[in-house]
Order: sequence, then structure tokens, then C-alpha cells
Amino acid sequence: MTTDINIVISEWAYLAAAVLFVLGLRSLSSPGTARRGMFLAEIGMALAVVGTLLYTQILTWTYILVGAFVGSAIGAAMAIYMPMTAMPQRIALSHSFGAQAAVLVGCFKYIEYGGEGLGRLRMAALGFEVLFGALTVTGSLMAFGKLQELIRGAPITYKGQNILNIALFLTTIVLFFYLLYAPDTTWVFYTMLGLGLVVGVLLVMPIGGADMPVVISLLNSYAGLAAAATGIAIDNKVLIIAGSLDGTSGFFLSILMSRAMNRSFANVLFGAVGSAPPAAAAGQAEARTVIRYTPEDAKLMLENASSVIIIPGYGMAVAQAQHIAYEMTNLLLSRGATVRYAIHPVAGRMPGHMNVLLAEAGVPYEQLFEMDHINDDFQNTDVVVVIGANDVTNPAARHKKSSPLYGMPILNADQARHIIILKRSMGAGFAGEDNDLFYDPKTMMVLGDAKQTLTHIVQHLKK
Repeated sequence: MTTDINIVISEWAYLAAAVLFVLGLRSLSSPGTARRGMFLAEIGMALAVVGTLLYTQILTWTYILVGAFVGSAIGAAMAIYMPMTAMPQRIALSHSFGAQAAVLVGCFKYIEYGGEGLGRLRMAALGFEVLFGALTVTGSLMAFGKLQELIRGAPITYKGQNILNIALFLTTIVLFFYLLYAPDTTWVFYTMLGLGLVVGVLLVMPIGGADMPVVISLLNSYAGLAAAATGIAIDNKVLIIAGSLDGTSGFFLSILMSRAMNRSFANVLFGAVGSAPPAAAAGQAEARTVIRYTPEDAKLMLENASSVIIIPGYGMAVAQAQHIAYEMTNLLLSRGATVRYAIHPVAGRMPGHMNVLLAEAGVPYEQLFEMDHINDDFQNTDVVVVIGANDVTNPAARHKKSSPLYGMPILNADQARHIIILKRSMGAGFAGEDNDLFYDPKTMMVLGDAKQTLTHIVQHLKK
């Protein structure tokens, strides 16, 4: 009787969790409701865990409690000690952890059945789960290494790389289909697992930092699909629902990110954007010069502006300049200026990176504008302040066909009356392309740490 009651409670918990997951995902579509969406999703996940514990016969609670304690400790440490600038790395690690769980479940299920009596449907689910889970594990760790600069962020390429990658992936697919007809062939299963791990490394290795937003969302999709396959393999309804939501949302987000860069998946995976620029282009960049300005010069320009647009980039995240940028915003607002933030879809190292940083600093959602909603206003703007952004403001994307950025929609910063660029150095962005905006006659280049520069500007504005 108790078991029947537990099953009923578990089914209702699963239903409530699924509804909360959908509502949470829907709320994440707007910065104003994103916090509520995360809260709803957290409650849904808690209900899913409780429902699973009630539905499944627990042999021993020791492992459950130990696992819950260790997982909670790791999650708390990541949330407390990892700075907001490292959020992309944290997301990559989370994808890796989720994929590792899927792979382990798949392997233990395969061992449990010994390959016999699985049936084609369950073997297909297990094979898909292990294959995509394995390449997500190593692919996410590679993304983490590149973002953390443990591995070179620029594309790592060699002759015949794409052919090798495609050949290895097709080999894993062949092994996958072979298992459907001979599931008890253990060596094929573990060979597929090993090749999946190798494919994950080789898949991300040639991808540069400029494409990391797409890579992270794509890995998110892979992890979700692996989780959905896990749900099919172990007959867990809420895992199927959650994995499907994660997989499809990550896939569509990857499409949106690719469109924002005007590039296809194939170009992202095999294009190696971020390689060193040709010698001719490098020589051309060296021939051009810029005039350096001081924070005092920038202050004089800003205090006489009636309309200002701030463009944040990864450099702002590295310098932790979002708080002082918002303080400057409030000073300009108090002087009667209109101040807005222009957010490019791929600014930073993950989707929504700039929104998260600015929200942390307390910037109201009403001041954040997506590219499509603000791009036409640059021509009527007195001053644009570019804080650590590079590729997303490069005019070469419009006219330079040899540029790796060609065709990518950019923020129209060059159309403003005056441009202030805060940057640590004259170095190129992750696409390896020198920014033509640096050499615009309207541009004031203020080199140095963005946080220190903004601090000087704020001090002068207060005086």
C-alpha cells in the first residue's frame, strides 16, 4: 500500500516538476523575469529529485546522502568562489558534470543487462546517451580549458583535421548502429565510448574564442539530448521531459547565436575563426596609427553629451568594470543625459553574458537594449563608450570580404558622432581581425585597465 501511495505522489511530483520547468524556461526569455524563472526551475528540480527517491526502491541511503552532500558542496563552492567573469567556464563545467552522469548511467545499465535482452529501442537509447554524453564530457572540458586560458584560445588546427574529425564521428555512428543488431558485443560498446571522448576533444580544439557562445549552447543541447536518452533507457518520465527541453532550447539558442554572427553550424565547427591574420593584413594594421587620449579627455566629451550608448564586451568582464560603469551611468543621468546599454547577442563568452554582469551591478533592465532595438539610434547619439568590446563593433564585418567577420551583424558604433574606446591594448579580438573602429577620426582611444580608466572618469565627473 505504501508503495502505491509513493508511486502516486511521485507521478504528481513529476507532473508539477515538468510544468515548473516549462514555466521557468519561459520566464528566462526576459531579463525582468529571469530570476523568477530560475527560482521556478529550482523548485521543479527539487520536486523531480523527491519524486525519483519516492518512486525508486532505494537499496541504501548512504550513497544517496553522500552524493547529495558532495554535489551540494561542489555547487556551493562554484557559486560562491567563481567570479561572474568565470560564468562561461562554470556553465561548461556544469555541462560536463551532467554529461558524465548520463554516461555513467548508460554504462552501468549496459553492464547490468550485459548487452543481452536490451532490445533495439533501449540499446538505441543507451548508445545515443553514451555517445553524445561522452563527446559532451570532453568537449565541455576543452571549452572550459580554452575559456580559462589553460589551453590556447585560438583555433588549434592541422592539415586534414576536418577529414579526420568527420571520419572518426562517422566511425562512432557505424559502431552505434552495429550495437543495435549485436548489443552483446561489449568491445564495440566501449570502443564507441572511447571514440566519443576523443571526438569531443577534436570537435572543440579547432574552435576559437569568438565562437564560444555557439559552442557552449550547442554542448548544452548535447547534454540535454543525452539526459533525454537516459530517461528513455531507465524509464524516467521527468528526465525525458527535462532533457528534451534542455536539448531543444540549446539547439535553438545555437541557431540564434549562429544567425547573430551570420554563420552556419558547419562554419562554426570547421571554420577555425580566430586564426592568426595573414601577413599582409598584419602589415596593414601596423602601418596605421591612433591618437591616445586620457580619462580627462573622455570626461570632457561625456559631460557635454546629451545621449550616450555604452557597449560592454568581454574586456569589461575581465576588468570587473561593470559596477563603476553603472556609477558613471548614474552621474550622466543626473546631468540630464540619456544613457543606454547596447548588447550584442555574442558579446562575451556565453549567451547573455553581458546581461548577467550588468544585472549583477544593478543596471535596470530598462537600460539594456538588444542590437536590433538600438542599432538605428547610433546615428543620433552624441557619444558611444565601448568598454572592452572588439569584434562586435568592427566595421570590417560590413565591407571587408577577406575578414573572418564578414557578414556578421555588428553594433553601429561608427555611426555615432563621437566614439570613446576603453581597451587594455591595441590587440585584435578573438577573430584575429584588427578593428577598423580604432582608426576612425571620431574615435578617442583611452588605453589601460577599463576599471581604472572609468574610475578616473567618474572622479573627474564628480568634481
